[in-house]
Amino acid sequence: MIQTSRFRLTDPGRCLAVALLVVALTLLPGKTLAQDSRLQSLETTEAGRQWQAVGRLDVNGEGFCTGALIAPDVVLTAAHCLFDRESRAPIDPQSIEFLAGWRNGRASAYRSVRGAVVHPRYVYDGTLSTDRVRNDIALLQLQRPIRNTTVMPFETDRRPSKGARIGVVSYAHDRSEAPALQDVCAVMARQEGVLVMSCDVDYGSSGAPVFSFDGDTPRIVSVVSAKAEVSGQQVALGSALAEELSLLQAQLTGSKTTNQLPPGVGRVRVGERGQTGGAKFVKQ
Repeated sequence: MIQTSRFRLTDPGRCLAVALLVVALTLLPGKTLAQDSRLQSLETTEAGRQWQAVGRLDVNGEGFCTGALIAPDVVLTAAHCLFDRESRAPIDPQSIEFLAGWRNGRASAYRSVRGAVVHPRYVYDGTLSTDRVRNDIALLQLQRPIRNTTVMPFETDRRPSKGARIGVVSYAHDRSEAPALQDVCAVMARQEGVLVMSCDVDYGSSGAPVFSFDGDTPRIVSVVSAKAEVSGQQVALGSALAEELSLLQAQLTGSKTTNQLPPGVGRVRVGERGQTGGAKFVKQ
């Protein structure tokens, strides 16, 4: 059934709704979003073994996003994690640290970031739109490759079809010390390059990898850009990778000054101090 729904869009790092967008959705028959809200903690070594290449991105000691290793020295995340909201200036990539498999104060590998590239058509202009979500991807170049047999980079895959089973591994403001896995959500719709997903994301989940389970091993098919409401129900929005990721990989490889972001891109703020101590979370 085609249903016109009103989206209330918020970034996973933002507490206030910033835009309304009317879109047409084909809802999955017989499935409610409440069925897709179960999260499995990856706090123990055994539970998190398969997901060591997902890590927390600590930004200048002021906030964090989620990222995933897709090569020994390359991390995939959301572009909006790399900008400051108040100044709308790029954040120095060298202020970011990737904590692979971060759980309860320890990581399987620690790496600082040498440089970064964002999608050349990504613009942060204070509004949240399909254009912004569609292009909300970035690659981080690590100072040194991670050569650890327990931290194996994930492969990526083409964007999933509507109805495909997917999963998300993410950190969030209420689970900043260990990630959680949700492997029972699904693609509700594909709208102008944006995936609408019945996945449970929250503040700090920006950049979290979205996995397809079609093959023998999970493969990344999107990253979390925003959360939204569809007829009062919470959903996640993500960008499709495919050609966009190839573009960024070429840009990262060919860049002679990877510590600089491309000119003319938008801006976002990272960081707001949490009220309960410990880690903070990214807020746009």
